[in-house]
Amino acid sequence: MNKVKNTLFSNKPVTIDNNALIMAIESSCDETACAVVKGGREVLSNVVASQIKIHEEYGGVIPEIAAREHLEAINVVIDEAFKQAGVNGDNISAFAGTVGPGLVGCLLVGMNAAKSLALAYDKPFIGVNHLNAHLAANFIDTDLKPPFVALLVSGGHTQIIKVNSYSDMQIIGETIDDAVGEAYDKVARLIGLPYPGGPKLDKLAQVGNPFAFKLPESKVGGYDFSFSGLKTASLRLVKSFTDKDLPLPLEDICASFQECVSSTLYKKVKHALEETGYTQVVLAGGVAANSEIRKKIFSLKDIGYSVYAPQMKYCTDNASMVASAAFFFENTFDNIDVEVFSRVK
Repeated sequence: MNKVKNTLFSNKPVTIDNNALIMAIESSCDETACAVVKGGREVLSNVVASQIKIHEEYGGVIPEIAAREHLEAINVVIDEAFKQAGVNGDNISAFAGTVGPGLVGCLLVGMNAAKSLALAYDKPFIGVNHLNAHLAANFIDTDLKPPFVALLVSGGHTQIIKVNSYSDMQIIGETIDDAVGEAYDKVARLIGLPYPGGPKLDKLAQVGNPFAFKLPESKVGGYDFSFSGLKTASLRLVKSFTDKDLPLPLEDICASFQECVSSTLYKKVKHALEETGYTQVVLAGGVAANSEIRKKIFSLKDIGYSVYAPQMKYCTDNASMVASAAFFFENTFDNIDVEVFSRVK
């Protein structure tokens, strides 16, 4: 795979081939990350500075605090990424940065750092869509190639994407209200779990009875999703105990909620595979680390599909996936004047 991109100060072409080194920066939310990836698949360095401990006391991410923390960490993670990879700026073929969607103040820190490096070393700059980056995490250490059906599940997005080629992707289904990650976090708060609630709910669910309570699945047609009704039903279930001063069966509530969500996702993805005729399915996004969602999607292997999901360290926000997306996907932002955006374009 070869791409030819011009450097910023001249028309001198730079070839992005299988030996190309791309340094990428990710700062869309509460992780400051930098990585160097060779040929879109081989990670030479992957540095992540997480802010979870800082935001725990607030019960969620505070954008202004997150942006300040990115400013504190950005130079440290860049230096460490260079050091771990054993390269310098002159060795890099192109610099990439997440340009959206995400928190604007946070995105600006990483994008401007990547642009500055590109300008300093006279190399191409590649702006990357954060959601495409999550898909690209599946290219790392694999031989995956389109076409495939992708299930993207994250804190802010739930989508089924038909990936026909590196330049042709179509969202064929998405949530009409809460994303899966949002639903997890809201139900976790409802039952008193601290931030970040999603992973804690998953852990409790693993020791509960998934069929203890029958919770409603969405009736939305096609490949779209809705989790607001499930959230309301979960609230009523909790109140049926608290209103009578009865102890909450936390494990069973969590397991029943998780069974409902994972079953809904499985059915929609299976239907998309049957309709498209594609034989490969990809799981992506932070919620791809969820045990039951992962288990159900991987069960598609039992009926003949090839299933891919990133290693756990590449599910949550990181810069390796940004570098991989910059290498493979053609629908990137190559103009140095590109601006960040908070919502999907």
